[in-house]
Amino acid sequence: MLYDAYEMQRQMLAGASNWATVGARMLNNPALPIGYFGMGPVVASALEVFAHLYEERGKPAFGIESVQAHGKRHKLHEAVALVKPFGGLRHFRRAGLPKDAPKLLIVAPMSGHYATLLRGTVARMAENHEVWITDWADAKMVPLSEGTFDLDDYIDYLIEFLRFIGEGTHVLAVCQPSVPAYAAAAIMGAENDPCRPATLTLMGGPVDTRASPTGVNDIALARPLAWFESHVVATVPLNYPGAGRKVYPGFLQLAGFISMNLETHMLSHYEMFKHLTLGDTESAAATKTFYDEYLSVSDMTAEFYLETIEQVFQKHALPKGEFIHRGKPVDPGAIRDTALLAIEGERDDISGIGQTRAALNLAGKLPRAKKKYFLARDVGHYGIFNGSKWRAQIAPVVEEWIGAHSPRA
Repeated sequence: MLYDAYEMQRQMLAGASNWATVGARMLNNPALPIGYFGMGPVVASALEVFAHLYEERGKPAFGIESVQAHGKRHKLHEAVALVKPFGGLRHFRRAGLPKDAPKLLIVAPMSGHYATLLRGTVARMAENHEVWITDWADAKMVPLSEGTFDLDDYIDYLIEFLRFIGEGTHVLAVCQPSVPAYAAAAIMGAENDPCRPATLTLMGGPVDTRASPTGVNDIALARPLAWFESHVVATVPLNYPGAGRKVYPGFLQLAGFISMNLETHMLSHYEMFKHLTLGDTESAAATKTFYDEYLSVSDMTAEFYLETIEQVFQKHALPKGEFIHRGKPVDPGAIRDTALLAIEGERDDISGIGQTRAALNLAGKLPRAKKKYFLARDVGHYGIFNGSKWRAQIAPVVEEWIGAHSPRA
């Protein structure tokens, strides 16, 4: 019923958004004098903001045509490298990249947004690396015949991806995948797998949420797992390929994120309204671009979502040494030669300071020279992997770490 009610509301608002778009275009038409007088510009701006907020959105495209490297623009080639039911790999390689450039797997979060949320991460790292990124599927689009997808499956996918890319691959995990990526590295290390990561960079990840708990952590601990199962898990409606699948809907995750910073989001749209009213379309476009991505959401399978809540946020299984994969304990001590870099944002309100750094202490058999911690000053959660501070301050740290621990170094 939850999903059906949302779908009804979404379709109603989408229709209203379409009419608002028509109204805004009419008022902005230079051939119609009403757009120049009285409340015309204000109404047009209000309609445009409303239309943008409630328009129908699908999966965004990466759309990175070129990158700047060594003082020149280089064309960036994008291709689908691997396809699996619940996610695959996209491959990015810029023109003129050296054949021996480091290989990097960026693990995008499966947390309600598409991998394109890391567009800025891909663009920056593609300057000097051959890049792959996990492209997780929207669970409502995966037919029930494809089976389930849980935390064990997520780890298996990462291991398969690393074997597909080959030896000497570096891994950059952003936020949520820090725990499964860490587990994958430990499992592969224990098996002496030749395709285990050369380096593993964890950025703003909930490795040990007991350190500096945030509002997200408090919500996960405030209620038993059964509450999440009964209140936020929904069934995909009949109008989607995944009809009948139990999911944690992306629209609920988005509502949670927005409610944490409601005033900020309201102010952003008010500023966009003012920019449009004053004719400052460039500033308004920047806000639109951000929210086009931010408001595009996808569903997670219920089993993956519930297991993540339980194992990562409630039981703290990994830092307690109780994390299990396919019935076998995951030993962080098995990470013996994968160089670890932990990056945190000073103003991160999703993963508090110390939650990611905990990964370094867990790898007790890894030499100190293969461990590094970096705290990004005055940076929030989103700024760790996108924006000017990511490009100028954080990415160089990642590049230096990868370069120092590449097989060819």
